[in-house]
Amino acid sequence: MGTIRKSDSIGKGKGTRHAAGGSGAQGQGGAASPHALRQYIARFPQASVLVIGDLILDHYIWGRVSRISPEAPVPVVHVDSESLRLGGAANVFNNILALGGKADLCGVIGSDESGRMLLKELGSTRSGRGGVVIDQDRPTTRKSRVIAHNQQIVRYDVERRAELKPTMQRRILRYVESRLREISCLVVSDYAKGVVSATLMSELTRLAGLRGIPLVVDPKVEHFSYYKGATVITPNHLEATQAAGVHGDDDQANNEAGAIIRQRLGCRAVLITRGEKGMSLYEGEGVSWHIPTQARQVFDVTGAGDTVIGTLALALSTGASTRDAATLANYAAGVVVGMVGTATLSAQQLSEALGHD
Repeated sequence: MGTIRKSDSIGKGKGTRHAAGGSGAQGQGGAASPHALRQYIARFPQASVLVIGDLILDHYIWGRVSRISPEAPVPVVHVDSESLRLGGAANVFNNILALGGKADLCGVIGSDESGRMLLKELGSTRSGRGGVVIDQDRPTTRKSRVIAHNQQIVRYDVERRAELKPTMQRRILRYVESRLREISCLVVSDYAKGVVSATLMSELTRLAGLRGIPLVVDPKVEHFSYYKGATVITPNHLEATQAAGVHGDDDQANNEAGAIIRQRLGCRAVLITRGEKGMSLYEGEGVSWHIPTQARQVFDVTGAGDTVIGTLALALSTGASTRDAATLANYAAGVVVGMVGTATLSAQQLSEALGHD
């Protein structure tokens, strides 16, 4: 799975429930065995992750195309069904629950029908709704995708990307503070829809440091300067090279971007997702580890980043090293890209994906 020259584990700091580093998990070549990785999965129910970020309602319109419109050169979609799924930070939250972990959610919805539908999708449990605040001045972010024959035809979005008002930011931070003693990891899911700001990130970094817990960020390029001091950030290859100002899509460009980002932001690690090339993990000075993809067949990458960061957060919460956590996240991504639409996987599916010992 790659050569590792040294490890740099991410634990939970002083006075926490789990030992850092996942001792005993590494085999001779540095890669954890399926048996060792399954031990982390078995401990997922002990983890409690708080997800902060942009809440999105994913709306799918499913149909089929048999002709082109006489009015314009566009396909006519005959609608068979419609479905709603949780997207953005809400999908990260959903992934954590599906994998057997405990999760809580912080974000903003509008006072509209989409907001009510998003709350309904979250369910009635306190853990799902405590940190969701309503902003009367903005719509609930909604992405509608028209899909025919397993192919996305068009997507249309309803959103407002302006930064949240200070009063809304304070409400979110107060909720985070109220939950801090009970959680094992903070996740920021940034879709650049207004929730994540420099002020919010600064406070979240401070709170995670006080508690001694990992802060994991799924970033957006325009906000990279906000993430200083995060534990791990998980950009895709394009986001990483753009943020680092590096050109190219080869291994050298990827390595340069990983090193620049880690140094510039002072992160413990940078995990770059690379599609069919798998993932690359950058830890200490000059330390990198390349993980080949586990995907057998790619149908839809929608929401795969949400699965990656949710799995990563759970693994770090249960004492896994960054390498082991990244390995589990890579297996999880390999499963969900084989599904159509925003998807989640269960702990059993993840365990089965690891293969035999």
